[in-house]
Parts: sequence; C-alpha cells; structure tokens
Amino acid sequence: MNNSSRKILDLTDEEEAAIQRGIADDPDNPEWTEEDFKKARPFAEVFPEFAESIRRSRGRPAMESPKRQISLRLDPDVIDAFKATGKGWQGRINDALRKAAKLD
Repeated sequence: MNNSSRKILDLTDEEEAAIQRGIADDPDNPEWTEEDFKKARPFAEVFPEFAESIRRSRGRPAMESPKRQISLRLDPDVIDAFKATGKGWQGRINDALRKAAKLD
C-alpha cells in the first residue's frame, strides 16, 4: 500500500491508555527519551559490515550478461499489437528483434 492511500485513525483515550500501560509494563523496552533520540545512530553506521552483507544479499543474483534498459521509439500499432498478446510482451519484442537480427 502506498503512503498516499493510508488512513491514520485517531486513537481513543482508552486505546492510548492501553498503549501507555504496555510501554510502562515493558522494562526491557522503555519508551525513548529525547536524549535517546539524540544519541541514536543509523544501523549502517553502527554495524557497517553487517549492513553491507544485507545490501549484497538483496535482489536478484548478478547475471552474466544482464539486459540493458534503453529508450526506443516504436510505432503505436506495433506496441499495441505486442501488448495485446498479454504479459511478457516486452520479452516477445526482444525475441522478434533477435530473430530479425539473426541472433537465434
């Protein structure tokens, strides 16, 4: 859900009181003070090696020869014809270009 479609609901006094009781009842995780916020540092600054290992492990594995994004102007009827064939239409354009270039 994107942020623009989120609706923030106002808490009732009872809900706010229950939240505050929960905070007070958890000595292992007290509510942060202004001083705590001032001392806080970003995760990547505190644990740089771990943060880098997380960054490296995200996303798709590196490909031997990844596809490159380009800007290409095509006639509207060509685009419409490929889009009409459903999901994967861009790959089918790539296949048609490979065939035309005698790369297959």
